[in-house]
Amino acid sequence: MSALLASTWVGVPVWTIVLIGVIVLAGAFVQATIGLGLGLLGAPLIALLEPQLVPTLLLLLAVPISTAVLVVERRHIDWRVIAWALPARVPGTLLGVWLVSTIAGRWLGVAVAVMVLVAVALALHTVEVRQTPATLVGAGFVAGTAGTAVAVGGPPMAIVMAHRPPREVRGTLSLFFVVGSVMSVVWFAVAGELPRSSMALALAYLPLLAVAFPLGSLANHRLPREQFRRGVLALCAVSAVVLLVRSLVG
Repeated sequence: MSALLASTWVGVPVWTIVLIGVIVLAGAFVQATIGLGLGLLGAPLIALLEPQLVPTLLLLLAVPISTAVLVVERRHIDWRVIAWALPARVPGTLLGVWLVSTIAGRWLGVAVAVMVLVAVALALHTVEVRQTPATLVGAGFVAGTAGTAVAVGGPPMAIVMAHRPPREVRGTLSLFFVVGSVMSVVWFAVAGELPRSSMALALAYLPLLAVAFPLGSLANHRLPREQFRRGVLALCAVSAVVLLVRSLVG
């Protein structure tokens, strides 16, 4: 067993692959339960373990998770939101790819940590933002940049849809994230910034998503939702602070 854990696969230590698998399992469960989790929980923790996998591994995993939600909520999409926000994601995506290709590893860790802390703060304190063409374009652009650069692109869009019906939010955001994540992955591939390790591990972790997501959906109405949500956000914040300190100290 010790020899196996000391070995590597696609350039990543097996023990790291196992730990990231646990993170993916937990993140997918949380995502299905409270609507966020994989990016917020996964980005800082995976960046601590294997920085080369952020953000591409999480973007690849976001596609099947968001697709699963989209299949269920496809009749509740707000096409007006999509029409304004999705085109604005294109330049945001290009900016995000450029940032990843130019920022040094330690500063990318700082960016991940800061974005997660901002996202946690926004999740704990609802911000009032009117849903107008200007705010939708702005949210789409920021979501494209942050989602591509650090795999935490949900908060900007969630803010402008904060007061919409839950099923409408899930359906609209799932379509936005499916198209946006595919867009980001394609541009990373074009730029030569899509590691083979991320692609291999994304495929390897698909069975974990297939197990965790249905379990999270079943647990959605059985868990004390608000307490569970706050506990997850606290864990995300602690992970981000650890990553921030480690990145700054070097």
